[in-house]
Amino acid sequence: MNRIATWLILLPYLLLAATPSAAATAPLPDAPHDRSALAARIDAIVRQPRYAAADWGIAVTALDSGRTLYAHQAGKLFQPASTAKLFTAALTLATLDANYRISTRLLSAATIRHGRLEGPLLLYGMGDPTLGTPAANPDWADDLAAQLAARGIRTVRGDLIADATYFAGPALGNGWEASDLLGWFTAPAAALSVHENSVALTVTPAAEAGQPARLDFQPAVAAPPLTGSLATVAPHARDDINLYRAPGDGVLHAFGSVAAGAPARTYRLAIPDPPRQAGEELRAALARHGVRLKGELRVLDWPQRDDALRANAQTLAEVLSPPVAEILREGLKRSQNLYLQNLLQLDGIAAQAAAANQPDPPTGFLSSAAWGLRALHDLLERIGIAPSSVLLEEGSGLSRGDLATPAALVRLLQYLAAQPYAAQLRGMLPLAGVDGTLEWRLRDGPAADRVQAKTGSMTHVHGLAGYVTTADGRQLAFAILLNNYARGPDEPHANRDIDAIVELLAGYRGGE
Repeated sequence: MNRIATWLILLPYLLLAATPSAAATAPLPDAPHDRSALAARIDAIVRQPRYAAADWGIAVTALDSGRTLYAHQAGKLFQPASTAKLFTAALTLATLDANYRISTRLLSAATIRHGRLEGPLLLYGMGDPTLGTPAANPDWADDLAAQLAARGIRTVRGDLIADATYFAGPALGNGWEASDLLGWFTAPAAALSVHENSVALTVTPAAEAGQPARLDFQPAVAAPPLTGSLATVAPHARDDINLYRAPGDGVLHAFGSVAAGAPARTYRLAIPDPPRQAGEELRAALARHGVRLKGELRVLDWPQRDDALRANAQTLAEVLSPPVAEILREGLKRSQNLYLQNLLQLDGIAAQAAAANQPDPPTGFLSSAAWGLRALHDLLERIGIAPSSVLLEEGSGLSRGDLATPAALVRLLQYLAAQPYAAQLRGMLPLAGVDGTLEWRLRDGPAADRVQAKTGSMTHVHGLAGYVTTADGRQLAFAILLNNYARGPDEPHANRDIDAIVELLAGYRGGE
């Protein structure tokens, strides 16, 4: 996932339709036929002069024998970027039922008399990151409001409380950088989330210079307070679109200019207060369904808690997420940080509950994410991965404090390949040339349709880790990490060389 180096400009995103690639091509005619030739070809790539100040870490292992086919600084710690999502995925598959659906509920302990709820109504989030998305409960607020109305409730004589305290700890992951917080990829990982905690802003120039550009938000209900404007300037002028939101503030500042006749540009921005956004949407839905709210909208965020509100409360309405397996698949295919960070916290809640039932339960505070990382540490020890080789601060790979060795990633992939859910996990990973973050990579060579791998990218960091089927049908696990690489203005993208290494593995016909 590319990071945004400054707050000034966010790169526009494109929604690209998936196009199946052609059948896998024959191996390259000059593909290496033995380990020494393979090593020589990979060495030639990583030793190019443009990488002199950078660091490569590579590990490649045959799944059938467990033998290493290639290694380059495989035991050194690297920033993994989003390849770190593989660790969170492994923990989730080991911790949560793949068919578990995450609930979002309306709760109240108040009595109901003559169509009146005599007290506050809680909108209680339990970690669903998909609420309000087109494929998962897009009409969630109307659904909840309709269920409430079906109980005969016409008036709520109390506040509507948007409660996001199911997760303990900050909604931003450890190590997430302030300069990134405007972008959708650093959306808060809240227990009560909506629309993936993001909103799309489309900037359309006016028909003539001198008029302000039009700024449209989608969904419109998630439009933030906006100040400033973008001027439309002469055709063919350079666009100067600037967007800024101060950390901790909800106001979006827009300034600069856009050329007349330029195509509309779309930016995805993080919603700074997802629980409040969800509460506002529910409040509007209640009104549409004839339920009158007498009180105000309030938000409960950690570290605030009001357990008395949930004591003896009954569930008045509920919507459910897709199964956890589908959430994980979407999170890996699209490299969706919110999904993986929420799953880590759900893993942590399960770990905390299990620890509380032990004869000597732990004391002191740990956040939900920290409980998840503790559970991950235990899992890695069971796998046989040294704790010093995986140092993670959060669950998405977005923190530059996350570190892992290529050897640890490959050992994890070996473990996953031996589990009952191995085929399911592979199907969750982007498929080369076909879908996810690999849709437009590795499309025409020997790796097309034969690589299932997790991408990783942020400024000066590139990575790919997963599985490849060789030309003679062998299964390999690989991890390729490149750190500290500053691309020159006339140099090709580093992913081209990462893909070249993967194509060498896909075309390989040699032994061990």
